[in-house]
Amino acid sequence: MHIFDYGFLDDGLLPAELVNLTSTVSALNAISEERRGRNLTVYTELEKIARIQSVKGSNAIEGIITTDARIKEIVEGNSAPVNHTEMEIAGYRNALDEILVSFEKIPISEETILHLHQVMTETAGYEGAGRYKTDDNIIAEIDEFGRRRIRFSPVPATETADSMEQLILAYIDARDNARINKLLLIPCVILDFLCIHPFADGNGRVSRLLTLLLMYKSGFNIGKYVSFEEQINKSKEYYYNALQDSSKGWHTNENTYTEFMKNFLSTLYKCYRELDARFSTVNGKKLKKTERIEQTVLNSVLPISKSEICGFLPDVSPTTVEAVLGKMVKDGSVKKIGSARATKYVNAKHIR
Repeated sequence: MHIFDYGFLDDGLLPAELVNLTSTVSALNAISEERRGRNLTVYTELEKIARIQSVKGSNAIEGIITTDARIKEIVEGNSAPVNHTEMEIAGYRNALDEILVSFEKIPISEETILHLHQVMTETAGYEGAGRYKTDDNIIAEIDEFGRRRIRFSPVPATETADSMEQLILAYIDARDNARINKLLLIPCVILDFLCIHPFADGNGRVSRLLTLLLMYKSGFNIGKYVSFEEQINKSKEYYYNALQDSSKGWHTNENTYTEFMKNFLSTLYKCYRELDARFSTVNGKKLKKTERIEQTVLNSVLPISKSEICGFLPDVSPTTVEAVLGKMVKDGSVKKIGSARATKYVNAKHIR
């Protein structure tokens, strides 16, 4: 029987790679929040884009797909869903919107998780909306020969309610421990939720809603401006491999959360990279070419290379980019790090 305990996050024995990734993501979050304060209009525009892509990405992971045009119409409320697929999409939109608007007031509890499931599934008329599974379920996969096999056996239905209670209590204990990094706690809670697999359907989508809620309540708002779900969908094979690796031995408490934590942090890192690209596009609409180059570098959350700037600004010549970078290095507004092809540029204010 699995014992829910996140005390290992407080023992000081975490892999150096995880500690470094956590520090990097935390620093990027601080820089992004500072930039948001100076560019609220741009971030508002990014939030509209991310909302649509979150609904699209999370449903696409589960094979719930429609056209981009219909996704946009449904998410923006300009058209009612006309079939079951679109009802499922609308349901995720409804649950996501509750989190976006009210995350500060929403507690992490069984009631919240059941409520999110209900909101997400009731639009499609799902009879199990807001209720734990009543029959045992399995996570299966189909091999290259078309044969099915059990990939993981979740908690039995008779033990689901108790396991969910233990999960929430373990989370609260860890959340209230000042020595435990809240960013590392999130993927551990999500892994355990997925191993319980408390619902007959919708577990993956609820896990992503719960991830966003936990992130927002911990002060990491990147998912509002770049779709976390879309980034998972782009590399979902890596996500599922990490999930499988970290769930091995889960029932007998012999599993390690490391690979799933690394996947979570790497996905966040990708979100910040995507944020830089989108910020440059939206923010640069009314600027001259030289100003767009300057703003791309100064507003980049991550160190940025000349080739990356050219990728963000395809209508600007590499010669112009190089000239502006040279000027910025000379006047001290940016710092040059690395050499040759590894050269990157970073806002001087971000170098302490």
